[in-house]
Parts: sequence; C-alpha cells; structure tokens
Amino acid sequence: MEDIKILIVEDENIIALNIKKKLKSFGYSIPAIASTGEEALKLTEIILPDLILMDIMLKGEMNGVEAAEQIRKRFDIPIIYLTAYSDDKILEKAKITEPYAYIVKPFKANDLHSNIEMALYRHSVEKEINNKKSTV
Repeated sequence: MEDIKILIVEDENIIALNIKKKLKSFGYSIPAIASTGEEALKLTEIILPDLILMDIMLKGEMNGVEAAEQIRKRFDIPIIYLTAYSDDKILEKAKITEPYAYIVKPFKANDLHSNIEMALYRHSVEKEINNKKSTV
C-alpha cells in the first residue's frame, strides 16, 4: 500500500499530523499536507495523489468544497471529506462535488481506513468501466 499516495488537506496542524500518523500506520504514503484550498490545488497538480482527505473549513480564500470542486473538474481523484461540520447547508454544497465519503470528526481510525479502501476500490472500478465504454 505504500505506493498509494494520499494528500491531506487540513488547516489544523495537530489534526493533520495525527491523520498522517494514522495513515502511515495503515501503510499509505503521505507526500504532503496542504492547509489551504489554494495549496491543495497546487499540490494535487504536482503530486497527483490517489486520494485526497479534505477538510471543509479551511483558512484562506477557498474552502474545502470549492477546492474539491476545482479538483474534480481538473483531475480524476477521489475525495473524502473529513470535517467537524455536518449541517444540512454544508452537506448540500458538499454533495455537488460527488465525494466518495463524508466522515465527521472525531472519527475512529478503522472508519477512516475502511472508507479510504472503499473509495479507492470504487474509483478503480469506475475507471475500469469508463475505459471499457471508451473502447467500445
């Protein structure tokens, strides 16, 4: 699993480092941590991660939903939201970006791991289906 790259987008440094530690214990590679939506876009283009864990509320001009929307338009990378916010208005905005999961903090490490594995699997199946459609 070490070849699976996950970009963490979290503006609280302690939380980001804790997530990184958990992900490394599961065998994932964490090439970078972004703390703003703008930084997430730049790092996504450079790293091309296999998956992005995105906080919704970020410091800076662009929140996590806006960053996810731009990433979705430009790259074929699954996004999982990790957020302390779960109100209906935010959920509706988040749905537009077609996330692979929406996990409310605090979360259990095993929940994070299983959601990541399901997102990676779903994404690989969708890519395979789309590739078959384009060759037909």
